[in-house]
Amino acid sequence: MSDTTVIKVTSEAAPIGAMGQKHLALSKKLAMRLWENEQPGETKPETQRPYEAIGYVISGRAELHLEGQTVVLEPGNSWVVPEGASHTYKILEPFTAVEVTTPPAVVHGRDQA
Repeated sequence: MSDTTVIKVTSEAAPIGAMGQKHLALSKKLAMRLWENEQPGETKPETQRPYEAIGYVISGRAELHLEGQTVVLEPGNSWVVPEGASHTYKILEPFTAVEVTTPPAVVHGRDQA
């Protein structure tokens, strides 16, 4: 029996979520999203999520406020937000990053494309 779960998604054709993110890939255990050219602005509302998120900065700068810590994210940096951690972001410069969530964020009724 062959595995039929292998798929290819091009970023140009990827579904766009409610917050502007592109849903690049989704499996039973992981979801990968692209935050592309996010513009500077006010700090996002503080939140806690029922999944873990890791990310990688492609371009731009942002602040990650996580459980009382502030981390400046720049190109080449990675980050981790543990499941249930209180956090927020502030975009400082036009920001592009890839983020992976486990379990998939889309499973929790968030970021539906």
